[in-house]
Amino acid sequence: QVQLVESGGGLVQAGGSLRLSCAASGSIFSINAMGWYRQVPGKQRELVATITSGGSTNYADSVKGRFTISRDNAKNTVYLQMNSLKPEDTAVYYCVLGIRTSILSAPNDYWGQGTQVTVSS
Repeated sequence: QVQLVESGGGLVQAGGSLRLSCAASGSIFSINAMGWYRQVPGKQRELVATITSGGSTNYADSVKGRFTISRDNAKNTVYLQMNSLKPEDTAVYYCVLGIRTSILSAPNDYWGQGTQVTVSS
């Protein structure tokens, strides 16, 4: 079994910052790519940022220069530092980790429970 726990969401004024964390625990052999998505009611979940096992990153155009994704492999944790937040960043943010539970298994995507980020104008 694998468990993901997200933290760090909340209410912040426009221009402020938040840092999201997503920690995985349980039967983990290795973790490949990690990422963050977000979703607002009535819209599809959209990619925010990803980071590979080698540390290469990718960002949605809407967050480039403001958000930074990072990972701590020793802690099985991915972070999302969000600066210069805008009201349009308001959403539920979900982490996703590509986890192998054994040397024989292919990686599967595991999702966090979601954390609300609300940016007031």
